[in-house]
Amino acid sequence: MFADLSGYNISLWIHISAAVVGLGATFAEAIAFQIALKMDPRVMPYVHRLQRAINQRLANPALLIILITGIIQVLDKDYIDFGDAWISATFVILIVLGGLLGGYFIPTDKRLEAQAAAEVEAAGDGPVQYSAGYLEKLKQEGLVGMISGVLIIAAVFLMVVKPGA
Repeated sequence: MFADLSGYNISLWIHISAAVVGLGATFAEAIAFQIALKMDPRVMPYVHRLQRAINQRLANPALLIILITGIIQVLDKDYIDFGDAWISATFVILIVLGGLLGGYFIPTDKRLEAQAAAEVEAAGDGPVQYSAGYLEKLKQEGLVGMISGVLIIAAVFLMVVKPGA
């Protein structure tokens, strides 16, 4: 046989692909605003729009695909149960990440884009000096992003190691 194209393996392939494409892109966000601030602070509105697009068009759909394919995989294998600690913990992480995307990252980047654009406009042709409030919000978003990254890595660990299985 060339390959095992069972429903489980197809679901696993889609599941992993969604995680790599949809969630992998979010790790690049962590360095995007750092580089932008050093290169040209006037591009910060674009950076926030880009981060919002990544979260809306890649990460959100990826989480839905990961959820659906994860459920399919659990239902397909008799030795995997929704009550298994590693499955439950991974679902909790998925729900937390979805809540952070919809309830924090997307609206925060929308507000920060508007704030950055207003501060760039206020600077006119002069140098852009972002307000302490804006920079503090960037720092906070970075911290929440780091926590989200740790959660993603924790979920991958749980799915690979399957503690208690």
